[in-house]
Amino acid sequence: MPELPEVETVRRGIAPILEGNRIERARAFRADLRWPFPERFAERLTGRTVLSLRRRSKYILGEMDDGHTWRMHLGMSGRSFVVAARGSGLGGSFVHEIPASPRVDAFGPHDHVVVDTGAARLIYNDARRFGAMDLWPTADLEGHPLLGKLGPEPLGNLFNVDALSAALNGKTASIKAALLDQRVVSGLGNIYVCEALWRAKIHPARAAGSISRKRLDALVRHIRDVLAEAIEAGGSSLRDYRQADGELGYFQHRFSVYDREDEPCTLMSCPGVVRRLVQSGRSTFYCPKCQK
Repeated sequence: MPELPEVETVRRGIAPILEGNRIERARAFRADLRWPFPERFAERLTGRTVLSLRRRSKYILGEMDDGHTWRMHLGMSGRSFVVAARGSGLGGSFVHEIPASPRVDAFGPHDHVVVDTGAARLIYNDARRFGAMDLWPTADLEGHPLLGKLGPEPLGNLFNVDALSAALNGKTASIKAALLDQRVVSGLGNIYVCEALWRAKIHPARAAGSISRKRLDALVRHIRDVLAEAIEAGGSSLRDYRQADGELGYFQHRFSVYDREDEPCTLMSCPGVVRRLVQSGRSTFYCPKCQK
């Protein structure tokens, strides 16, 4: 499932055609994705202006001019990408040009939501339909069942050693499980937790409440660094993920431990070999020599 860097990359990719622009036409070609669309979903989007487009955890939030927010989640295979006609004036790495006008209605079987804004088009494609979209009153976003209990953003000012130490105090669960708890810190997933724990040299099975403040301070720094680097690289492409221009992300080429079972540890001074263990049904990759 796309994690924070992948979602942020997509948000940046679709922002040029959505943010500050009026939706001239929205269409939904089915009644649901993971859950049913809100009543009159496409009709309610049509004619609205997107005031801002931001990310919260793994969700993209488009604030509309009617007091509602369009919430988008990519799920496991969802792709939101931009197409624009040549000569439209739109360009840059986020826009995939096509020779025909974006008004030409030729869609694939998994193109479920299409939004037109002027000379550009946003297409949401989801083969497995595990993604989700809804409309929610902007003033009550904290009351949304999927947003209200989220922890601090790992790239925000509220995520620091004090906040993490307080959240982990007394926890006997593993540090890996604790960091995947969206109430502790929002947006982290399996890949980047593995990478950050390796950088911090913390064993993924260590009890979360037993880690010293000094090591947690380093962990906060490494979480920020690995996420920032992944965003710069356009995310990690594993199976279905693509950027908003249809291109692959590249951070998977920088993995230090993730998906590197039985390969040498990438720390030059470490003789260890990357191992895999299963925690809560998910594969964890780590170096048993340098992670303690």
